[in-house]
Amino acid sequence: MSRSLARTLFAAIVGGLLLALPIKAANAGETHVAVAANFTDAAKEIAESFAETTGHEAVMSFGSTGQLYNQIAQGAPFDVFLAADVERPARAIAEGYGVPGSAFTYAIGRIVLWSPDAAMVKGAETLRGGDFDKLAIANPETAPYGKAAIETLQALGVYEALRGKLVQGNNIAQTFQFVETRNAELGFVALSQLMGRESGSRWLVPLDLYQPIRQDAVLLSGADDNKAAKAFVTFLQGPEARVIIERYGYSAETKTN
Repeated sequence: MSRSLARTLFAAIVGGLLLALPIKAANAGETHVAVAANFTDAAKEIAESFAETTGHEAVMSFGSTGQLYNQIAQGAPFDVFLAADVERPARAIAEGYGVPGSAFTYAIGRIVLWSPDAAMVKGAETLRGGDFDKLAIANPETAPYGKAAIETLQALGVYEALRGKLVQGNNIAQTFQFVETRNAELGFVALSQLMGRESGSRWLVPLDLYQPIRQDAVLLSGADDNKAAKAFVTFLQGPEARVIIERYGYSAETKTN
Protein backbone atom coordinates (compact mmCIF):
# COMPACT_ATOMS: atom_id res chain seq x y z
CA MET A 1 0.00 0.00 0.00
CA SER A 2 1.40 3.42 -0.96
CA ARG A 3 1.94 6.08 1.69
CA SER A 4 -0.55 8.42 0.03
CA LEU A 5 -3.23 5.73 -0.01
CA ALA A 6 -2.56 4.91 3.64
CA ARG A 7 -2.99 8.57 4.57
CA THR A 8 -6.26 8.74 2.66
CA LEU A 9 -7.61 5.64 4.43
CA PHE A 10 -6.49 6.99 7.83
CA ALA A 11 -8.20 10.31 7.19
CA ALA A 12 -11.37 8.53 6.17
CA ILE A 13 -11.36 6.39 9.33
CA VAL A 14 -10.75 9.38 11.61
CA GLY A 15 -13.44 11.36 9.83
CA GLY A 16 -15.88 8.52 10.27
CA LEU A 17 -15.13 8.29 13.97
CA LEU A 18 -15.66 12.01 14.45
CA LEU A 19 -18.98 11.84 12.65
CA ALA A 20 -19.97 8.95 14.90
CA LEU A 21 -19.44 10.99 18.08
CA PRO A 22 -22.69 12.10 19.75
CA ILE A 23 -23.49 15.70 18.92
CA LYS A 24 -24.04 16.36 22.64
CA ALA A 25 -20.50 15.22 23.49
CA ALA A 26 -18.93 17.13 20.61
CA ASN A 27 -20.58 20.35 21.79
CA ALA A 28 -19.96 19.71 25.50
CA GLY A 29 -18.56 22.56 27.53
CA GLU A 30 -17.65 23.37 31.11
CA THR A 31 -18.89 26.01 33.52
CA HIS A 32 -17.58 26.94 36.94
CA VAL A 33 -20.29 27.60 39.52
CA ALA A 34 -19.88 29.25 42.94
CA VAL A 35 -22.48 27.74 45.28
CA ALA A 36 -23.64 28.76 48.76
CA ALA A 37 -22.77 25.99 51.23
CA ASN A 38 -26.36 25.31 52.27
CA PHE A 39 -27.15 24.23 48.70
CA THR A 40 -24.26 21.74 48.44
CA ASP A 41 -26.13 18.44 48.21
CA ALA A 42 -28.86 19.77 45.94
CA ALA A 43 -26.28 21.42 43.67
CA LYS A 44 -24.29 18.20 43.29
CA GLU A 45 -27.40 16.32 42.22
CA ILE A 46 -28.42 19.10 39.85
CA ALA A 47 -24.93 19.06 38.31
CA GLU A 48 -25.24 15.30 37.67
CA SER A 49 -28.64 15.71 36.04
CA PHE A 50 -27.35 18.68 34.03
CA ALA A 51 -24.45 16.62 32.68
CA GLU A 52 -26.71 13.72 31.75
CA THR A 53 -29.19 16.00 30.01
CA THR A 54 -26.91 18.44 28.22
CA GLY A 55 -23.46 16.86 28.11
CA HIS A 56 -22.00 19.97 29.74
CA GLU A 57 -20.08 19.78 33.02
CA ALA A 58 -20.79 22.11 35.95
CA VAL A 59 -17.74 22.34 38.23
CA MET A 60 -18.91 23.35 41.71
CA SER A 61 -17.10 25.37 44.39
CA PHE A 62 -18.80 25.73 47.78
CA GLY A 63 -18.54 28.30 50.56
CA SER A 64 -20.42 30.99 52.42
CA THR A 65 -22.14 33.56 50.24
CA GLY A 66 -19.94 36.35 51.58
CA GLN A 67 -16.71 34.44 51.05
CA LEU A 68 -17.68 33.48 47.51
CA TYR A 69 -18.61 37.05 46.68
CA ASN A 70 -15.24 38.26 47.89
CA GLN A 71 -13.56 35.71 45.63
CA ILE A 72 -15.65 36.88 42.67
CA ALA A 73 -14.71 40.49 43.39
CA GLN A 74 -11.04 39.45 43.45
CA GLY A 75 -11.29 37.87 40.01
CA ALA A 76 -12.02 34.20 40.75
CA PRO A 77 -12.93 32.52 37.42
CA PHE A 78 -16.56 31.66 38.16
CA ASP A 79 -19.27 31.79 35.52
CA VAL A 80 -22.39 31.49 37.68
CA PHE A 81 -23.04 32.48 41.30
CA LEU A 82 -25.68 30.67 43.38
CA ALA A 83 -25.97 32.81 46.49
CA ALA A 84 -27.99 32.27 49.66
CA ASP A 85 -29.43 35.77 49.51
CA VAL A 86 -30.69 38.35 47.00
CA GLU A 87 -28.37 41.16 48.02
CA ARG A 88 -25.07 39.86 46.69
CA PRO A 89 -26.27 38.88 43.20
CA ALA A 90 -27.83 42.35 42.94
CA ARG A 91 -24.59 43.86 44.20
CA ALA A 92 -22.63 41.79 41.68
CA ILE A 93 -24.64 43.36 38.87
CA ALA A 94 -24.35 46.86 40.35
CA GLU A 95 -20.56 46.53 40.70
CA GLY A 96 -20.05 45.10 37.24
CA TYR A 97 -19.43 41.46 38.18
CA GLY A 98 -22.82 40.16 37.02
CA VAL A 99 -24.76 40.31 33.76
CA PRO A 100 -27.64 42.81 34.02
CA GLY A 101 -31.06 41.18 33.98
CA SER A 102 -29.72 37.68 34.66
CA ALA A 103 -30.51 37.38 38.39
CA PHE A 104 -33.38 35.16 39.47
CA THR A 105 -34.60 33.38 42.60
CA TYR A 106 -33.83 29.67 42.35
CA ALA A 107 -34.77 28.57 45.88
CA ILE A 108 -36.21 29.73 49.19
CA GLY A 109 -34.59 28.16 52.26
CA ARG A 110 -35.72 27.33 55.79
CA ILE A 111 -33.80 27.13 59.06
CA VAL A 112 -34.16 24.42 61.68
CA LEU A 113 -33.03 24.24 65.28
CA TRP A 114 -31.47 20.77 65.45
CA SER A 115 -29.64 18.52 67.86
CA PRO A 116 -28.39 14.91 67.57
CA ASP A 117 -29.87 14.43 71.06
CA ALA A 118 -33.42 13.16 70.64
CA ALA A 119 -34.53 14.87 73.87
CA MET A 120 -32.83 18.24 73.40
CA VAL A 121 -35.00 20.34 71.07
CA LYS A 122 -38.58 20.98 72.13
CA GLY A 123 -39.35 24.12 70.16
CA ALA A 124 -38.83 27.72 71.18
CA GLU A 125 -38.90 26.71 74.85
CA THR A 126 -35.50 25.08 74.41
CA LEU A 127 -34.04 28.48 73.58
CA ARG A 128 -35.94 30.27 76.32
CA GLY A 129 -34.76 27.71 78.87
CA GLY A 130 -31.12 28.01 77.78
CA ASP A 131 -30.21 24.65 79.29
CA PHE A 132 -27.16 24.08 77.07
CA ASP A 133 -23.59 25.30 76.77
CA LYS A 134 -23.17 25.96 73.04
CA LEU A 135 -25.56 26.98 70.28
CA ALA A 136 -24.07 26.87 66.76
CA ILE A 137 -24.96 29.38 64.06
CA ALA A 138 -23.36 30.35 60.76
CA ASN A 139 -21.49 33.65 60.65
CA PRO A 140 -24.29 36.21 60.23
CA GLU A 141 -21.94 38.62 58.47
CA THR A 142 -21.27 36.26 55.56
CA ALA A 143 -23.99 33.58 55.73
CA PRO A 144 -27.68 34.46 55.29
CA TYR A 145 -28.65 31.38 57.32
CA GLY A 146 -26.67 32.82 60.22
CA LYS A 147 -28.43 36.13 59.82
CA ALA A 148 -31.79 34.31 59.94
CA ALA A 149 -30.69 32.58 63.16
CA ILE A 150 -29.90 35.93 64.81
CA GLU A 151 -33.26 37.33 63.65
CA THR A 152 -34.99 34.33 65.23
CA LEU A 153 -33.23 34.79 68.56
CA GLN A 154 -34.08 38.48 68.55
CA ALA A 155 -37.72 37.83 67.66
CA LEU A 156 -37.98 35.41 70.60
CA GLY A 157 -36.32 37.93 72.91
CA VAL A 158 -33.48 35.58 73.88
CA TYR A 159 -30.54 36.96 71.93
CA GLU A 160 -28.91 38.87 74.79
CA ALA A 161 -29.31 35.92 77.16
CA LEU A 162 -27.76 33.46 74.69
CA ARG A 163 -25.15 35.50 72.86
CA GLY A 164 -22.39 34.21 75.18
CA LYS A 165 -23.25 30.63 74.18
CA LEU A 166 -23.09 31.20 70.42
CA VAL A 167 -20.38 29.50 68.37
CA GLN A 168 -20.03 30.49 64.74
CA GLY A 169 -19.23 28.37 61.73
CA ASN A 170 -17.71 30.05 58.68
CA ASN A 171 -20.70 28.79 56.72
CA ILE A 172 -23.76 26.62 57.26
CA ALA A 173 -21.84 23.46 56.33
CA GLN A 174 -19.33 24.01 59.13
CA THR A 175 -22.15 24.93 61.50
CA PHE A 176 -23.81 21.60 60.77
CA GLN A 177 -20.51 19.83 61.50
CA PHE A 178 -20.27 21.54 64.89
CA VAL A 179 -23.63 20.09 65.86
CA GLU A 180 -23.20 16.71 64.19
CA THR A 181 -19.88 16.14 65.99
CA ARG A 182 -21.44 17.40 69.25
CA ASN A 183 -19.02 20.28 69.63
CA ALA A 184 -22.24 22.21 70.13
CA GLU A 185 -25.32 20.60 71.68
CA LEU A 186 -27.62 22.19 69.12
CA GLY A 187 -27.62 24.70 66.31
CA PHE A 188 -29.50 26.46 63.56
CA VAL A 189 -28.97 24.53 60.33
CA ALA A 190 -30.60 24.47 56.90
CA LEU A 191 -33.63 22.24 56.46
CA SER A 192 -31.96 20.85 53.34
CA GLN A 193 -29.14 19.44 55.48
CA LEU A 194 -31.57 17.23 57.38
CA MET A 195 -33.24 15.63 54.38
CA GLY A 196 -33.29 11.87 54.91
CA ARG A 197 -32.04 12.17 58.50
CA GLU A 198 -34.49 10.97 61.14
CA SER A 199 -32.23 10.97 64.19
CA GLY A 200 -32.05 13.68 66.82
CA SER A 201 -34.62 16.35 67.57
CA ARG A 202 -35.60 19.42 65.61
CA TRP A 203 -37.80 22.48 65.44
CA LEU A 204 -38.70 23.92 62.05
CA VAL A 205 -38.52 27.64 62.78
CA PRO A 206 -41.75 29.48 61.85
CA LEU A 207 -41.37 31.79 58.88
CA ASP A 208 -42.65 34.79 60.81
CA LEU A 209 -39.53 34.80 63.01
CA TYR A 210 -37.04 35.67 60.23
CA GLN A 211 -36.90 37.24 56.82
CA PRO A 212 -37.42 34.74 53.96
CA ILE A 213 -34.13 33.24 52.83
CA ARG A 214 -34.62 33.96 49.15
CA GLN A 215 -31.64 32.63 47.23
CA ASP A 216 -30.71 34.25 43.93
CA ALA A 217 -28.47 33.13 41.11
CA VAL A 218 -26.71 35.38 38.63
CA LEU A 219 -24.70 34.88 35.44
CA LEU A 220 -21.33 36.50 35.95
CA SER A 221 -19.64 38.93 33.58
CA GLY A 222 -17.47 37.27 30.99
CA ALA A 223 -19.69 34.19 30.92
CA ASP A 224 -22.43 35.60 28.71
CA ASP A 225 -20.77 33.87 25.74
CA ASN A 226 -20.19 30.60 27.63
CA LYS A 227 -22.74 28.12 26.25
CA ALA A 228 -22.35 25.76 29.20
CA ALA A 229 -22.90 28.56 31.72
CA LYS A 230 -26.02 29.82 29.96
CA ALA A 231 -27.29 26.25 29.62
CA PHE A 232 -26.80 25.72 33.37
CA VAL A 233 -28.76 28.87 34.22
CA THR A 234 -31.59 27.69 31.96
CA PHE A 235 -31.47 24.18 33.44
CA LEU A 236 -31.60 25.54 36.99
CA GLN A 237 -34.94 27.20 36.17
CA GLY A 238 -36.38 24.11 34.52
CA PRO A 239 -38.59 21.28 35.78
CA GLU A 240 -35.82 18.72 36.34
CA ALA A 241 -33.90 21.03 38.67
CA ARG A 242 -37.11 22.12 40.39
CA VAL A 243 -37.92 18.54 41.40
CA ILE A 244 -34.48 18.21 42.98
CA ILE A 245 -34.68 21.59 44.71
CA GLU A 246 -38.03 20.79 46.31
CA ARG A 247 -36.86 17.34 47.37
CA TYR A 248 -34.15 19.01 49.44
CA GLY A 249 -36.67 21.06 51.40
CA TYR A 250 -36.61 24.31 49.46
CA SER A 251 -39.41 26.16 47.79
CA ALA A 252 -38.50 26.40 44.11
CA GLU A 253 -39.49 29.81 42.85
CA THR A 254 -37.94 31.18 39.68
CA LYS A 255 -38.52 34.90 40.09
CA THR A 256 -36.42 37.07 37.79
CA ASN A 257 -35.01 40.28 39.30
